[in-house]
Amino acid sequence: MSGAAAVPPASAPAGGKEALLDFCRTLPGATEDVKWVEHRVFSVGGKMFAIFDVSASEAVRFRVDPAVYPILLRTPGIGPGPKLGHEPWIKVDHASVLPLEELQELLRESHLLVAEKLSKKLRASLGIG
Repeated sequence: MSGAAAVPPASAPAGGKEALLDFCRTLPGATEDVKWVEHRVFSVGGKMFAIFDVSASEAVRFRVDPAVYPILLRTPGIGPGPKLGHEPWIKVDHASVLPLEELQELLRESHLLVAEKLSKKLRASLGIG
């Protein structure tokens, strides 16, 4: 054995689910808890913006802008998400469906969509401009 580190296969997603979980934890005012026994939920101001499965599943669900919803649904591996409120949600089957940076940007936008609806006072208390 040469002692060299194993190189992941080229098809392995860079960071995958763990990278997305870590990213959500960095968003201003984000909280994390487990709901319905099997879902890791990220919220801001008590309102959900992303849902991950607690299991090994790579699926992630999050809110999206209504204007991009039909565009994202054309992407293989992306489908409608849960019916939560009036805003559209999508379900991304696994982290390799889109580049990591694009998924992070969509999660940032989901966080912002939720945060925009919070009161100015609550946004300020959470450090959100």
